[in-house]
Amino acid sequence: MNSKAVLSQTEVSQILAAARSEAQVNRWDVSIAVVDDGGHLLALERLDGCAPIGAYIATEKARTSAIGRRESKGYEEMVNGGRSAFLSAPLVTSLEGGVPIIVDDQVIGAIGVSGVKADQDAQIAKAGAQASK
Repeated sequence: MNSKAVLSQTEVSQILAAARSEAQVNRWDVSIAVVDDGGHLLALERLDGCAPIGAYIATEKARTSAIGRRESKGYEEMVNGGRSAFLSAPLVTSLEGGVPIIVDDQVIGAIGVSGVKADQDAQIAKAGAQASK
């Protein structure tokens, strides 16, 4: 039998706090979603000033990263490289800003961020994912 780490509410809170801090330092109004390894929502925070759709997009970025076991940016790069079929892939968003949370070389969840430029979303998500280590 295999075993792996799982995200507890303690880690989820640390991840959210680190991502929120990165966003606030830069004055970026975003939504932040944290999911488990199956893409199921564990936490969602929409900072003041972020458009409501940001909450939906952040969740989908996180879900894509968790079930795809990679940054959502990889799918964006595939689409931009001509693999437009990924635009219709179920349960996959091809937008940068979803980052897997990896412990002992295993994806145990992911964080997704939406509300600013794609690379800024990813910067915030990476700050959150680093808090789990």
